[in-house]
Amino acid sequence: MIGALPALLPGLLLCAGLAAAGFWLADMAWVKGTLHLSALLLVILLGMAWKSLLPEPPAVLPGIRMAQRPILRWAVAGLGFRLSVGELWRIGGPALIVVVVSTVATLVFGWWVARRLGVPEKLGILLGVGSSICGASAVVAADSVVQGERRDAAVALGIITLLGTVGIVLYPLVARVLDMPEFVYGVWAGASLHEMAQVVAAGFGVSDEAARVATVVKLARISLLAPVVLYLGWSLRHRHLEAGKAKVAPVPWFLVLFVIFAGINSLGIIPTRWLDLVRRADLWLLCVGMAGVGLQTGFSDLRSAGGRAIAAGILQWAFLATVAYLLALWLCR
Repeated sequence: MIGALPALLPGLLLCAGLAAAGFWLADMAWVKGTLHLSALLLVILLGMAWKSLLPEPPAVLPGIRMAQRPILRWAVAGLGFRLSVGELWRIGGPALIVVVVSTVATLVFGWWVARRLGVPEKLGILLGVGSSICGASAVVAADSVVQGERRDAAVALGIITLLGTVGIVLYPLVARVLDMPEFVYGVWAGASLHEMAQVVAAGFGVSDEAARVATVVKLARISLLAPVVLYLGWSLRHRHLEAGKAKVAPVPWFLVLFVIFAGINSLGIIPTRWLDLVRRADLWLLCVGMAGVGLQTGFSDLRSAGGRAIAAGILQWAFLATVAYLLALWLCR
């Protein structure tokens, strides 16, 4: 690794620079207060903009690939430090039922509708997982076993980012029109919006209590990441697709760490100050890795994905939002 560092350094420095720019933009008052875009979403856009406007020197490619795979996998493992069994318990059984049923139903529907629309199989899988669970992090984790085409992850992320951003504005308006109780709205937003930043923003668009409930429900969805990706790995191996062959472990190491880290966090033995630092460091790793993904995909690749992929993303989201709302209204009112 040390001997390879000179070859990796240019690309890693580029990814780190884009990550720093994403952090800086996300902390700007206008971006934070009006657009509600997280650093994770911004850095993928910065990477795609760089790819679209500037040629990549060959010297940066090894470091970009390092960021796109190993670094991102460590970052996904670190998401376990955001999960706590206690927090999941506090939202109650009915809310957990909403999360599990709506997520599983949307995964099945999403993969089915992608096939019906003629979306490439691996892109359809990534869209389904990203829409159903936790956006960018889910796409990255799923791509580690799906191993789609070079642009598939970025295309899925672009579609999910666009739809989730629309949801930030749309959800509070729908809540007011339908006169939703705060708890029902929080469960609905947490169970159906794509990214944590979008969930928090949409929650605060109604009330502080709605934002609290939505955040915890979203964490419950994130807890489904490990079993879903494990299922994907098993399924693809069983069907003997390329992604399921020996180059992917039966149980990906980063998912094992994800579960271990979640268990440690649930014990409450890490001081709050240290836990905040760990989560901030993990967000930094996620941003560095997402810069690598963006630098491998230009906006032209997103355009070339075509209307079918976008239509699949819209239908998946509409299905999830409808099922989650009806279940929340029935079980949580």
